[in-house]
Amino acid sequence: MRSVIDILDLSVSEIDELIATACNMIESPEKYSELCRGKKLATLFFEPSTRTRLSFEAAMLELGGSVIGFSDAKSSSAAKGETVADTARVVNCYADIIAMRHPLEGAPLVASLNASIPVINAGDGGHAHPTQTLADLLTIYREKGRLNDLTIGFCGDLKYGRPVHSLISALSRYTGIKIVLISPPELALPEYTKKEVIIRNDIPFEETSSLEKALPELDILYMTRVQGERFEDQAEYERLKGSYILDLEKMSLAKKDMSVLHPLPRVDEITCDIDSDPRACYFKQVANGKIMRKALIAKLLSAENVHCGNERSAEFLPKGVCCSNPRCISSVERGLTQLAVIGENGAKRCAYCEAEINF
Repeated sequence: MRSVIDILDLSVSEIDELIATACNMIESPEKYSELCRGKKLATLFFEPSTRTRLSFEAAMLELGGSVIGFSDAKSSSAAKGETVADTARVVNCYADIIAMRHPLEGAPLVASLNASIPVINAGDGGHAHPTQTLADLLTIYREKGRLNDLTIGFCGDLKYGRPVHSLISALSRYTGIKIVLISPPELALPEYTKKEVIIRNDIPFEETSSLEKALPELDILYMTRVQGERFEDQAEYERLKGSYILDLEKMSLAKKDMSVLHPLPRVDEITCDIDSDPRACYFKQVANGKIMRKALIAKLLSAENVHCGNERSAEFLPKGVCCSNPRCISSVERGLTQLAVIGENGAKRCAYCEAEINF
């Protein structure tokens, strides 16, 4: 069965189709209310979540299906040492589709390789978050009427922010996109994303540490929080967490029709007085996320998706060579076959977390 682990598992035409379906669901929800009757979604959330988990559950219920699963790794057999691969094999016997969130990068890919039902990546560590990207794309489309010819600024934690990585990958396939990267050096976008997504696709971009300098040219501002849970050094987190705060004074520098997006939860990076500004779109993103997850579940459970739609090209690594990323699933579950994908100029990246592998 086809899974969606990365936003690039979906073609541009498929994303456009999902957006069209989502818009139709908004206009005529009753047409889809029995679409998944008799089907079960398993939500396997090994990491805390509010919006993503509840929106997946609400989406499946609104499609007429049912939901099983857990919202805490401590309430699953993972607490007893069960591997992700074995969990996927077990849940495969109970459900028709899986939505998985996990703190380890690559865990949903491992699940998809061991299940015969579709697996949707609901966020894996600091790696990817494709369904958040679908919510973002629908929000941009509904606010701007297009996904082309836009200048988009990403502000805050660009190093660990999985929604940022996924959205940049998605936008790289549209025309007329310019990207502005706004962060302190310590939280800059990973080099592989910059080289293999932005530069490789000839996307104009600039880097700055000044939000004020970037604001006047932006059509979209994508704010992110500095994520304390991703830092190994908490002192570093405390130093960086207040790097960027969007307030009314800064908003006065922006275009009158600029849209502000944020994957949420926010801490203090957007002040509450921005909420009443018509340019604030982050709560619209929440509603759009549920609709896009409805459209994706419907697509993956449809008859035409009985096989994988995007085979991943990978090669086996020599014995003893493994990923050095401590947040990678392959660094924790040692029984996994270590795979690498070939990147720009022959560079090898871990197939699970995309960290560069040197040997």
